[in-house]
Amino acid sequence: MSPRPILAPLFAALLAALPPVHAADAQPADNATDSAFDLPLGADALHVELLAPNIVHLAYRAHGAAAAPTLVIDPALRAGAPADAKRSEDGTAIELASAGLRVRWDRKTRTLAVLDAAGRTLLRADDPASLARGELSLRHDAGQPMYGVGGYDAFARDVSAGLLRKGRLRAEAGQQGNAGAPFVWSTAGYGVLLDSLGADVRLDDTRIGLRGKAARDAYILVGRPAEIFAGIARISGPTPLFPKWAMGFTNSQWGIDQKELLQIVGTYRAKHIPIDNFTLDFDWKAWGEDWGEFRWNTAKFPDGPDGGLKRTLDAQGMHLTGIMKPRVHVDTVEGRYATAHGFWSPASKEAPDYFSKKPIRELDFDLPAVRAWFFNDQLRHSFDTGIVGWWNDEADDIGSDTQFTNMQRAMYDGQRAHSPLRVWSINRNFYLGAQRYAYGLWSGDIATGFASMAGQRARMLSAIDVGAMQWGMDGGGFRDGTPTPENYARWVQFGAFTPVFRVHGELGQKRQPWVYGPVAERAATAAIRLRYALIPYVYSYEYARRATGVGLVRPLTFDWPDDANVRNDVDAWLFGDWLLVSPVVEQGQTSKPVYLPAGEWFDWFTGERHEGGRAVTHAADAKNWSDIPLFVRAGAIIPTQPPEDYVGQHPLVQLDVEIFPAARPSRFTYYDDDGTTYAYEHGEDYRQAIAVRRDGAAVQVDIDAAEGGYRPALKTYLLKVHGIAAAQVAGGGALQRHDSLDALRKADGEGWAAGRDRFGEVTWVKVAAADARHVTLTPGH
Repeated sequence: MSPRPILAPLFAALLAALPPVHAADAQPADNATDSAFDLPLGADALHVELLAPNIVHLAYRAHGAAAAPTLVIDPALRAGAPADAKRSEDGTAIELASAGLRVRWDRKTRTLAVLDAAGRTLLRADDPASLARGELSLRHDAGQPMYGVGGYDAFARDVSAGLLRKGRLRAEAGQQGNAGAPFVWSTAGYGVLLDSLGADVRLDDTRIGLRGKAARDAYILVGRPAEIFAGIARISGPTPLFPKWAMGFTNSQWGIDQKELLQIVGTYRAKHIPIDNFTLDFDWKAWGEDWGEFRWNTAKFPDGPDGGLKRTLDAQGMHLTGIMKPRVHVDTVEGRYATAHGFWSPASKEAPDYFSKKPIRELDFDLPAVRAWFFNDQLRHSFDTGIVGWWNDEADDIGSDTQFTNMQRAMYDGQRAHSPLRVWSINRNFYLGAQRYAYGLWSGDIATGFASMAGQRARMLSAIDVGAMQWGMDGGGFRDGTPTPENYARWVQFGAFTPVFRVHGELGQKRQPWVYGPVAERAATAAIRLRYALIPYVYSYEYARRATGVGLVRPLTFDWPDDANVRNDVDAWLFGDWLLVSPVVEQGQTSKPVYLPAGEWFDWFTGERHEGGRAVTHAADAKNWSDIPLFVRAGAIIPTQPPEDYVGQHPLVQLDVEIFPAARPSRFTYYDDDGTTYAYEHGEDYRQAIAVRRDGAAVQVDIDAAEGGYRPALKTYLLKVHGIAAAQVAGGGALQRHDSLDALRKADGEGWAAGRDRFGEVTWVKVAAADARHVTLTPGH
């Protein structure tokens, strides 16, 4: 969101004129518990409750009744008092405490204070009962950085504010590419969420102010960024897992038919350029005909309706996904049905469609009947015959914070009722709560060129700062023509380190690597293959995002909240816990400074070691564009596999695990499941934790027994333990030593070998998967 004024002077004056609502000098209500108390307000009350060890819930209850939650809040949210919650009171105060925070109502000053576990006051609400009129104002110490509220839409040219937020802002779904949430957080150790569809936010040096229409509930979260986002996931809901194929590469195209599609897919396979998904624009639909918004265009895709095209592509490991629009043609069977049943959005007027030139109107997806109807028999047939994912477009044109969410909600609920296959979608804006519906965000119809590409960094990271963890973009740029070969190659390298990895262009534009010449093709292909080598690592963060609320990509502030150097850094980000990437986004760049936070780092490609807390200079390849500034953090545990033409092409029987021991213990949970269904929701998954620590000169690797009911093809781990050339390796007894890595790979059973690679000394250890193992590597003397 551009930091622009949004509160009109008249509205501000009206706010100031409203009388305050004060909480009485409260005695605990009869329903006070160890984790909650009420502040009486005549016939009403302000309910104060510990929802979790680090979450305070404030709820204004009119006549004792709780307000109905909005789409921001997970319908499955239930209060669960912390086991250690304790309420205390005396003549001066009422206090709730847990391991994570304290909340204190001061009878004399009539303020509500939230303190961290150490007793440091984080926030003070002088008039928390102002929730009666949808407001909350909180004081904090000066100079604290603020994040959240919103991102940048596709039309915002100025993204220089980066990630920091201040002044008067609007939390909204907004125009295309925007991400919004009524949520503000600080690396000082707290976050504030207002349950509101749309909110006005004011961030001053010492005060947070939020106002939302009919907002009556607010949540205050305490902790480090990861703890705050875990709390947001609990309140607003976790994300379902995307199918495993969605971890790979997507090529979208507008202007294509069946013959060209098969030629393109065949070329990808012949060149062994990995790809899993081809997304079709208008072309796949019978747009403008009866039920044309939901069914195949038989002129362009003759083998679509009978499943013949699907069978051909299934044999090549390729998935098809298709564009969906929120509108239907008025003078069609479906349009007349929509008219008869009152399905049209009041904000949408009948007008000629820009593509078909026939009258259309937009549906109102806030209506349950519309959502139930939209995934209709025609669309179910298209799904069954090959359109297995959804590119939802243009539901951001009527100024609604819920239209896009509810459009994808219709797709999610409809597909889940029809098929066991997982839902995949990308959508053109985001409002918190949408993530519950397998909801990805893409940054809209962006321009080609280096400046546009550079601006996507702030767009991605600011979207993640409001909970839009599944983010992608039109790699290469959508509009304004064809990117240069250098721009295309660098854009693919950037995209390889985003959650949703795709390329796309406007009508007639091609975004296949070979279109841009042999140099760009080599650079792009290498980046795509690297992404596929990291699929086991990437997919493990699908599980991590669902379990912890933090996804594959996150700003550096998440892990180094106290480092002022990363406070507004959009140039680099973490890819998982262990990789830091800083793509080249300038034309002809020959050197690039990259700030590495505290710790020990290794260049992924050269193996060069760097001490963190300073900037290093990366030598960029301005001729062949063959480099990606990518660094490994000490402590890293990174599972990899040989690149495939598509995800799951071959059974994964051996997993290579890059390990970089540090003095501080580290841990990683490798995750797998069937990759296609929701059986993981019922315990059918595979989770195995791997921990490593350096103990003096020795290294200890501990592998827990696998958990979950799913058993993959995986038989062995090949641990690549860097920084040690062991003289002895024990793991449930002495393991057999081999002369080389090649001999170890060929040998049956477990064993180890020592040698060197680009990082220096290394010991390779092959052990059986699934079982618990404790492996000790001891160097020679």
